[in-house]
Amino acid sequence: MTELEATTAAMLNASDEERLEAQYRFIEILTFSSAREIMQMLSTVIAGKDFLALPVWARNLSYRLACLQEPKDFNILRQAGIDLRCFGPDWDDIADELVLRADRIESST
Repeated sequence: MTELEATTAAMLNASDEERLEAQYRFIEILTFSSAREIMQMLSTVIAGKDFLALPVWARNLSYRLACLQEPKDFNILRQAGIDLRCFGPDWDDIADELVLRADRIESST
């Protein structure tokens, strides 16, 4: 288990009194994690018992950081777009653009 996965689990299991500190720690570790570590954490959390366990803000931030680190990785872009669409419709245009970008990159390879 990576440090990011452990920190995410701690945040998700934190009591009300511990939650703020756990969120700060999550953001700190996430900020300096690689795209690979971020995608591994997201895969683990999303595949878990509760698809909605990770708050939307944390999912969006995680995908955003992974996309910024790997702007040509069509798998990351597509997953980010698909996940973002689950929490729209406010972000549907951004989700569509991510998937479209992923399709363009994939078709050019």
